[in-house]
Amino acid sequence: MVKKPTAAELEKQIAELTEALQRERADAMNARNRHEQQLASARNHAKASVVRQLLPVIDNLERALKHAPKELMHTDYVKGVQGIAKQLDKALADLGVSKIKTVGSPFDPELHEAVSMEDGDGAQEVVSEELQSGYRLGDEVIRHAMVKVRMQ
Repeated sequence: MVKKPTAAELEKQIAELTEALQRERADAMNARNRHEQQLASARNHAKASVVRQLLPVIDNLERALKHAPKELMHTDYVKGVQGIAKQLDKALADLGVSKIKTVGSPFDPELHEAVSMEDGDGAQEVVSEELQSGYRLGDEVIRHAMVKVRMQ
């Protein structure tokens, strides 16, 4: 004859099964969270890759506008090119990409790449000129800003 479990044995079994279920739920939640983090990381990596490929185009557009003759600055053509540059900036911002602040900011090797150093009368290194814009996606630096630094 089969022995019936006692109430204490049944309660112990329920507690063990409840604990096992809670562990499984926690494992599933952790796996889901890891998967979401991996997806977010993959999205950011893809965005950064595309932006890196577009940066030379953006740089050339900025250079073209910077060196446009003064007599042409108020023409529809130049205004159109400026509009395109603004659209690119907005598209980058919509992707979460921002320009790294440079001129007047303290030099930060995490954000800036110094190509020259000018003497000054101070003790703090400050960015005096931006030679090439730097960009970041969230906290990740996509490209360091190329700058001149001056002691202030």
